[in-house]
Amino acid sequence: MSNNAREYPVTGAGLGLRRSMMGEELLPAQVDFLEVAPENWIGVGGRYGRWLREYTERFPFVIHGLSLSIGSPAPLDEALVLSIKAFMREHNIRCYSEHLSYCSDHGHLYDLLPIPFTEEAVHYVAGRIRRVQDLLEQRIAMENVSYYAAPRVGPEPELSELEFLNAVLAEADCDLLLDVNNIYVNAINHRYDPLEFLCGLPAERIRYAHVAGHFDEADDLKVDTHGAAVIDPVWQLLQRAYEEFGAIPTLLERDFNIPPLPELCGEITRIRDYQNAALQGTVSANPKDQERAEVPVGR
Repeated sequence: MSNNAREYPVTGAGLGLRRSMMGEELLPAQVDFLEVAPENWIGVGGRYGRWLREYTERFPFVIHGLSLSIGSPAPLDEALVLSIKAFMREHNIRCYSEHLSYCSDHGHLYDLLPIPFTEEAVHYVAGRIRRVQDLLEQRIAMENVSYYAAPRVGPEPELSELEFLNAVLAEADCDLLLDVNNIYVNAINHRYDPLEFLCGLPAERIRYAHVAGHFDEADDLKVDTHGAAVIDPVWQLLQRAYEEFGAIPTLLERDFNIPPLPELCGEITRIRDYQNAALQGTVSANPKDQERAEVPVGR
């Protein structure tokens, strides 16, 4: 499927901008767009505020929220939503995304927890997403999240993860932030086929993608850490995403153990190579990829 007929908020290969990167200058030749978490930057002044302003004036920006807590039983934090709206206008932000999870209930829980895969939860979450979109006066994108215990109300979940995600997107009429690493991690941890999940997603709702590294706790337990390099099976899954959906904009996430900028730029270049290969209709821009194993199916 070609993506030429679809419009995206950004193009090419992006990077999550972190405060620890201050002092290392990013150039447009190295990265096409940047992303920050708005909660980490709203109201920030001084040298950090000036540094962010410098970058938002030079690069296209998207934001990826951490604390909307869309599935929480606690009331929606509308003050946060309005502050994000102002932040987006101040910095000309192209897209706002959040996690399809919750992280608060009478206080912050300091983790992103999964929402039960039920019809009731679909209606509840979709209603809250619609309210956020009304307040922002624009659409938002929800990210498919990693999780480690299958959320359920009864002995078996009412819906699969894919059914739940698609139902929320449809009822809320919102967009999707496609996290490729989360698909891989969940497929291993919960024993499903990552390609089947990937191909079951609604192409028309994808706004951009994330790719990241994770930690191998065991052969059948992967932890989404954003603290390591992207591994080959995740790169292969990203290539399959491009085959299925076209060369969607893709951002590299790295939250800690952040290597020197040239190493990060090497991964960004790899994203661009795969995007160019997809646009040209070739299998891979990197001949070595032909020698690597197929994307494994969750066991």
